[in-house]
Amino acid sequence: MRAVILKAFGGVENLELRTVPDPVPGAGEVLLRVRACALNHLDLWIREGLPGSKVKVPHILGSDVAGEAGGRRVAVHPGLCCGACPACRDGRESDCPEFGIIGAYGGSQGGLAELLAVKAPHLLDIPAGMSFEEAASLPLVLLTAWRMLATLGGVRPGQTVVVIGAGSGVSAVAIQVAKALGAAVIATTSDAAKMERAKALGADHVLHAPPADLAREVRRLTGGAMADVALDHVGPALFMDALKCLRPSGRLVTCGSTSGPEVELDMRYVFSRQLMIIGSRMGSLAEMREAWKLVESGKVRPVVDKIYPLAEAAAAHSRLESRGQFGKVVVAI
Repeated sequence: MRAVILKAFGGVENLELRTVPDPVPGAGEVLLRVRACALNHLDLWIREGLPGSKVKVPHILGSDVAGEAGGRRVAVHPGLCCGACPACRDGRESDCPEFGIIGAYGGSQGGLAELLAVKAPHLLDIPAGMSFEEAASLPLVLLTAWRMLATLGGVRPGQTVVVIGAGSGVSAVAIQVAKALGAAVIATTSDAAKMERAKALGADHVLHAPPADLAREVRRLTGGAMADVALDHVGPALFMDALKCLRPSGRLVTCGSTSGPEVELDMRYVFSRQLMIIGSRMGSLAEMREAWKLVESGKVRPVVDKIYPLAEAAAAHSRLESRGQFGKVVVAI
């Protein structure tokens, strides 16, 4: 099969299209004919040499996959776990000692290839009329947004959610998930050109922040009530601003830190207002199936920024690195 191989850690020049042996499905697995693979910042971090990662080169990246298997058009739940430990039995699959993500952790090769061996129960039927590229743009960010908002954030109808960084794949889906849960959404973006696109996804208000004073604007828009939940994946650039948007006993849920690994935190603000800071990583297969119902019902729509052919996977990486995208960057195969 053809695949894009990461031959060494570093820049996009280390991505190379090669012909490699076909994967052999293991017990409980099926062979998927990959038709599309979407990129995530995780791909960039693994490519650059993520500290603590056990990925060994040569390696095939790509966690978000859609294709054909057994006559079905399917997307793939990207999580991996042992299925037998106390965490797995308790439905906490992302706490499993063997937790992994296709193409990133757990020894799995990824979807930037013509074929991929995947667990049969992880297949999700693609709704009629949805392309493979659109379907590939959804699983990881949809599951992440669902876990952050529904499972950990406990978002309920009538509440207010602040979504940081509206142009990212996870935020574009999170806006839609929050609306499906009945919340009012205040989204932020540092790119004025993306504001109208965020509104089109359902955001009730979109703030150009920075430079806008985020907490002051949220106070104005909520009549002083502030937000119940803030969703963040940006980190230090807006972390304290996001915290200051919350009402007493509000919840900030974070799944990443694209602007850097460390934040300055005024602990007095956290304990005096009884705020909760909650880390989130992926989710379970059960959560994925629940979230996928929003796709089947049309309440969550894919947001694709740009599509590249397999031979231009390096250009796709560069597009994601530029931070100019709105939605997902996808590789068609």
